[in-house]
Amino acid sequence: MASALEQYINHTVSIITADGRNFIGTLKGFDQTINVILDESHERVFSTTSGIEQIVLGLHIIRGDNIAVIGQIDESIDSRLDFANIRGEPLGPVVH
Repeated sequence: MASALEQYINHTVSIITADGRNFIGTLKGFDQTINVILDESHERVFSTTSGIEQIVLGLHIIRGDNIAVIGQIDESIDSRLDFANIRGEPLGPVVH
């Protein structure tokens, strides 16, 4: 998986963790255990009653053993979304 992440360096990615959290940021680096470094990052907190809250984190490190999914964000689509009006169930933890 590590070599597949090289194409995402300096691109905006979404990372969903094993506990269901969603982090967005610019992938700056990773190591052999898939610990990742995100710059200009924020966490998106979903709610069924209010819009998506975006919590600014800045430079952020996520441990590889806590990562469930990593994917590239299409910034042209993402910038057009109205997060204040999007509702959604928060993700639950990954169950093995």
